[in-house]
Parts: sequence; structure tokens; C-alpha cells
Amino acid sequence: MSFASLKKSRGNSLSRLVQESNKLTSGSQQSSGGDDRFWKPEVDKSGNGYAVIRFLPEPNGEDLPFVRIFDHGFQGPGGWYIENSLTTIGEKDPVGEYNSELWNNGTDAGKEQARKQKRRLSYYSNIYVVKDPANPANEGKVFLFKYGKKIWDKLNEAMNPAFEDEDPINPFDFWGGADFKLKIRNLDGYRNYDKSEFDTPAALLNGDDDDLEKVYNSMYSLADFLDRKHFKSYDELKAKLDRVLGRTGAAPAARAEDYDAAPVAKAPEMKSAPAPKVSDEVSFDDDDDSLSFFEKLAEED
Repeated sequence: MSFASLKKSRGNSLSRLVQESNKLTSGSQQSSGGDDRFWKPEVDKSGNGYAVIRFLPEPNGEDLPFVRIFDHGFQGPGGWYIENSLTTIGEKDPVGEYNSELWNNGTDAGKEQARKQKRRLSYYSNIYVVKDPANPANEGKVFLFKYGKKIWDKLNEAMNPAFEDEDPINPFDFWGGADFKLKIRNLDGYRNYDKSEFDTPAALLNGDDDDLEKVYNSMYSLADFLDRKHFKSYDELKAKLDRVLGRTGAAPAARAEDYDAAPVAKAPEMKSAPAPKVSDEVSFDDDDDSLSFFEKLAEED
């Protein structure tokens, strides 16, 4: 889709996005470490941070302005397991299957292990950085942004307002969208995004077509993250899971991909949600320091 076509078709974008959002909500990785295409907000010593970003529309030739990625990150006797989940692309995943077995074995220990190994949910979108006080050089540039359920909920609320006196907006729209004020606080050792909010809707860059087309042409592919090349096969993941859990009988050789060289440290403890009634995989909110913890491990690879 060309920039001109995008502008002509914008009237239908919100209804289509709302449909896709509802699919995801009713239904319920790649690491960005070391990839300079990704923007990450910085926080100060107290754990607070602020930036203004603009979510961008779907890239040329693609259908949606976001992709949803599931992955797993946990440590076992044989090292670290940090891999994309095949459930992202609609296939069976060995960790998910094993977690279902653990959940259904009727023991508290089994359920606790399943909770520690459950999949993490992330979204990827293109963004335009409007204001970045910690790194002003990022302002006016296009980046990929990896975010979790808390920020996704803010986007979803903008598209599906709860009250009749609120008008829905398409937060990914060049003309009818709005700047997103990202406000990060440190609450009980976790990153909290509750104060984040959308500004009044207004065209990005004053709606100048030439400037917007430059932004549009600078965007990165999102569909590429769902390409099969980014996911190991079921058998490869099963073999790695067995090594990490120490189920192969022999101690595994040191492997960088398993992060065996990483310092022995506990991942930030998750606050357990109420026990679900189903045995399928349960995603949890990764909008906290646990996500940063695993990303730092990946950067050491």
C-alpha cells in the first residue's frame, strides 16, 4: 500500500483494528536486545521515566500496525530456556504441552512450576519518537517498540472506550491518532504504566504529507517477526527443554544459547494470578522488570 492509498483508506482502519483487537482480547520472541531498530524508554535512579511517542500505521504491504509474540524465559538445572513460543504462529509448543501436564497433575508444586514457565506476551509496533528527555537524539526518528499487555490495554481502551461520552480513536493513525505520553513509575520493584495516557487527537507533524510520507517510508516490517525462520522446530525446542530441565540424563555442555554462563540469579519473582480454570497456556503481564531481566540475559549472548 502506498502512502496515498493509506491516506485514502484511513476511514476503514479503526473498525478493522477494533475487530482485530477484540479477537486478541477475547482469546485472552524475538529479543530486542542489541537491535538498534528498537527504542526503549529509560528510567532514572528512582525507576521513573517519561517520553512521548506516536504509534504508527501498518507498514507498506502489511495488514496490521502490530504483531503479538509469545515467548518463554525461565531457568532450570541445565541452564536458561529463552525461546519464542510456537503458539505465536498457531503451532503446538513443547513448553505449553508440558505446562498443561504440570497443571493437571493435581499438585501445588506442579502448578507453581507451570506458573514459572508460562509464556510471556509482547507486542511490536512502529513508533515515532516525539520527545525523549533521556536521549534527545532519538526524537524525530522511527523505531520499533516492544511493549506488554499494560500498554496494549491503553491502546485497546482508546479504540474501544468504555463510556458513551468518549469518542473512539485509531491510535495508529497519522491524522486522527494521538501522541502517547509514556509515564513509568517504580511500584514495589516493578515498572508501572498506569499513569500513561493519550493526548488530544491531532495529526502527526501537522499533517504535512511530505513529512508523513518520509515517516511512512522509514517504518520497519512487522510481519517479518512472524516468519517461520524466527522459530525453532518443535523437536529442537523439545530437545532444549529437556536439556534445561535436566531430563536427558547427562549434564549439558556449556552453551552460550542456553545462557549457562550467566550469573546464577533468580529472576524477579512474579506475582501469581488467581489459578486459571483451564489447562491451556496462560499469558501474564510482562510489563515489569522481569522483561528487562530476560532481555539483559539475551544481550549477553
